[in-house]
Amino acid sequence: MVFREYLKTTFPGLVLKPSLYHQWDIRIHFEFGEGMYQYNNDGSLNLEMFERVYSQASSIFNYLFSEEDEIILATNVYHRKSYKNNRRRVKVYERFLKNKDVKYKVKVETLPFAFDDEEEADEYYTSQFSVKCRKRDINYQLLLKASCHEDFPLKPKFGGNNGSYYPDVFFINVSKNIIFFIYDDRGCEVIADNKEVIRTLYKAYKDWVAE
Repeated sequence: MVFREYLKTTFPGLVLKPSLYHQWDIRIHFEFGEGMYQYNNDGSLNLEMFERVYSQASSIFNYLFSEEDEIILATNVYHRKSYKNNRRRVKVYERFLKNKDVKYKVKVETLPFAFDDEEEADEYYTSQFSVKCRKRDINYQLLLKASCHEDFPLKPKFGGNNGSYYPDVFFINVSKNIIFFIYDDRGCEVIADNKEVIRTLYKAYKDWVAE
């Protein structure tokens, strides 16, 4: 199944970008580390909070993705048009895929800038990478952490090229028709084509659901 066709058929009208929650009716928005802050009073990073965030992200991921589920790992990289050699994979697929055979199957598509800022739309474009894999093919614990580290000097980190925004990584469960996206350390979004999937997830982690 072609990735673009899958999205069009299963999630018609959806643009794969942050704020999935505002585009789709069957959805949950989770908050991570509620009541905790990224920094301690002395200005140092609150590593206890980050450990809680990692645990929450991992719990939701493992609930949604089984070992046998077919997954599409998709990544949006937002490039400034004036920079050359911007189509590199920004250390997402080389570093976080364990299966070497899968690494060579990564596909890329050039798309318009994903956001509604007209000024930046003229300066940026989106490279969207995607690859089919299984849970066992991914260093998913490290991927989840890197997704939470966007604004902080913590490792692992996706890194980036000059002129690029921090990439957005989407975990798409093709077997269950679920999209899971961590936008940063503050939380994640889950959308699905089936209300029952969302219902059971809500019951399991309702204490983390955003108001």
